[in-house]
Amino acid sequence: MNILILGSGGREHALAWAVMQNPKCDKLIVAPGNAGIAQIAECATLDIENGAAVVSFADENAIDFVIVGPEAPLAAGVADRLREAGILVFGPSAEAARLEASKRFTKEICDAAGAPTAGYAHFTDAEAAKAHVRAQGAPIVVKADGLAAGKGVIVAMDEATALEAIDDMFGGAFGGAGAEVVIEEFMEGEEASFFVLCDGENVLPIGTAQDHKRVGEGDTGLNTGGMGAYSPAPVLSDEIAARALEEIVKPTVAEMARRGTPYQGVLYAGLMIKDGAPRLVEYNVRFGDPECQVLMMRLGAQAMDLMHAAAEGRLDGCRVNWAEDHAMTVVLAARGYPGAYEKGSEIGGLGELPEDSANMVFHAGTRAESGKILANGGRVLNVTARGVSLSEARDRAYAMVDAIDWPEGFCRRDIGWRALDAGEAPAPV
Repeated sequence: MNILILGSGGREHALAWAVMQNPKCDKLIVAPGNAGIAQIAECATLDIENGAAVVSFADENAIDFVIVGPEAPLAAGVADRLREAGILVFGPSAEAARLEASKRFTKEICDAAGAPTAGYAHFTDAEAAKAHVRAQGAPIVVKADGLAAGKGVIVAMDEATALEAIDDMFGGAFGGAGAEVVIEEFMEGEEASFFVLCDGENVLPIGTAQDHKRVGEGDTGLNTGGMGAYSPAPVLSDEIAARALEEIVKPTVAEMARRGTPYQGVLYAGLMIKDGAPRLVEYNVRFGDPECQVLMMRLGAQAMDLMHAAAEGRLDGCRVNWAEDHAMTVVLAARGYPGAYEKGSEIGGLGELPEDSANMVFHAGTRAESGKILANGGRVLNVTARGVSLSEARDRAYAMVDAIDWPEGFCRRDIGWRALDAGEAPAPV
C-alpha cells in the first residue's frame, strides 16, 4: 500500500514510525513532515487543509490510504473530499469533527446521548457570560467554542481570571474560535485519556494514557500542549474504562450515527475520574500529542492494520494484541516555552541514541539544515521508551534525554509521577 500521512509534529512522526513497521506499507509520504520524519519517509510540501490539493496529490502519487493527523484538516473537510474522490481515509467527516471543533456541539451530543459531563451554558455575548460567572462563582471553566490549537480553555480558580478570559475570548485573542464561549462547571478528580477507534458503527478501545499539561514539575505553571505522557494510565482501570465505554463513548457514537453523521476515525475522550466514576471533559477527533507517541510505541505495526480496518468499516471482530508493557514520552521544549522562545539552536547527540522497538526520539518542532538538526518550534522532541514497568520506561527515557546535547532545551523531570507515587499496580490498557 502507498500511504500518505498529513501533519508535521511528534504525533505524525509516531504514526509514521508505526506504519513503517508494517510490511503492508510499500511507500510512505508525510506532508509536510519534519526533520525526524524525513529520516524514515518521504516528506512533501502540501497545504493539508486544502481538500482539493490533497486529493490531487493523492491521485498523482497513487496513494491508497490517507491518515489525517491534526484536527484542522478534519474540521476543514479534507476527509470528506478524499471520500468523495474514492480515496480511503482514516479520519471523521467535517460534520463529525464538530465533536472537537465546537464545544457547544459536543455538549448537545452529550445531552442527547445521556453521557455524563460537566454542567454548562453557552454564550455569544460577553456581558451575559460575565453575569453567569458572577452568579456561579469560581472555580469555573471558560472555553472558546471553536478550535484554538489546544489553548482555548481557561480553568479559572477565581472570578477575576474567568472574567479576564471572557474578555480575551470575545476580544479576539483566539480568533474566530472565541466568537462563542462555553462556560462549564469545574470538575474535581484526576484526568486521563481514553482512545477508541470507530468505523461508523463499531467501537474498539485501543488504550489509555495520561499527559502532563503544566510546564512545571508537580503540575505547576502555565498550560502547554503537553510536556510528557505515559500509557497505560492506572487511574483508568479496566472497570472504569468499561464504564466510560458504555456510558460515554458508545452512546456518543450511536447518537452521531442516528443523526446521519457516523463517526469514523480515532475518538479521544478526555475523562475526569472521581470516586471511580468517569465524566467527559472533552472529545478530540485525532490522536493526542504526546499521547499518540506512547500509544504507537505500545501498538507498533498493528496500529496501521487497525486504522485501515476502521477506515474500511470492518472493526467488528478486530482486537488489540497488547504486550504487558508500559511506555513514557518526555517532551524536550525550547527554553521560554510556552511563552516566547527562540528557533534555530542546534541539537546534538541524536545520532548516538538507540532507535528500536523500545527506544525512540520522535521529532516535533525540528528542521534539517547543512546536516544539522535545528530546533524549529516550542515542543521540539518527544523522547519515548517502553519497559516492562513504568519505572523502567522512565529510566530509559531519561537516559536518552541526558544523552542529548541541547543547552537551549528543557524538560520536566517528573513525568509519570502520579502513577509512580501511587505504586505500580498491574497495568490496564
